[in-house]
Amino acid sequence: MSTRPTDDRSWTLYGQRQLERGHVPPVPDRIDWGFRPGTGPGTEILGPLAGKRVLDVGSGPGHHAVHLARAHGALVDAVDLSPTQHQRALNAYGTEPGVRFLCADAAGHLRRAEPYEAAYAVRSFACIDPRHLLPALRDGLVDGAPLVFSALHTNGEGRGPSSSVTPRQEFIRLRDEAPIPTRMWVLTPRLWEKLLTDHGFTVEAVELLRAPGADSPAVVQLVRARRGPHRRPPRVSSRPRTRRPPAPHAAVGVGAVVLGEQGLLLGRHRHGT
Repeated sequence: MSTRPTDDRSWTLYGQRQLERGHVPPVPDRIDWGFRPGTGPGTEILGPLAGKRVLDVGSGPGHHAVHLARAHGALVDAVDLSPTQHQRALNAYGTEPGVRFLCADAAGHLRRAEPYEAAYAVRSFACIDPRHLLPALRDGLVDGAPLVFSALHTNGEGRGPSSSVTPRQEFIRLRDEAPIPTRMWVLTPRLWEKLLTDHGFTVEAVELLRAPGADSPAVVQLVRARRGPHRRPPRVSSRPRTRRPPAPHAAVGVGAVVLGEQGLLLGRHRHGT
């Protein structure tokens, strides 16, 4: 099993196949977090974004980032580790005002960037080890910033989520192409909530988005969280400077220790224990 935080080889192959197909997804009228258009809420759950710095985690071909810039006036950094996915975005939307496309590890980028006012991921969050990504998001978002992401809950074969933070094999599927194996962290809502809470986030809602009809059992989780206040180290006060010596402190104690041939048998603490 690879120890890398994400399986970038799979998404590089996927991006290459899409480049060869010449497939360019259109800029949507709203963000669809699930697999089917119109299922669940849309872009509005991110809140007002005009003039705000927003991070798109695993931005793929970049159409969601462009939607936020055009329709909502956001300033979006669209980050993807796959060079072929990054190239798709540049080919289609590379000169788009308000959007900056970056080929980078999202966690590494967060550690170098100015803090963001919002972050989101459309079905890409579970492709990154949360123990790698969440600490960087914790430190890379301002207090109160929304974090909204969708992640696989039940796959196309009906296999549900795991209750441990371990990746498993899933498949990226393209019509008329062999499936591409990849690693995903498919976790229960309770586990996502615990991970987020442990990293300084407050989970506001978790919603399951089911595809309409019975042709696919695939279910997506939509998680809405918010960055809590950053924990600041407590202030350490010092004694005011003065010419006087410090006040004397004296402590008197009595103890009893019983020793035997093989060492300590009994000790009595001054508190009586």
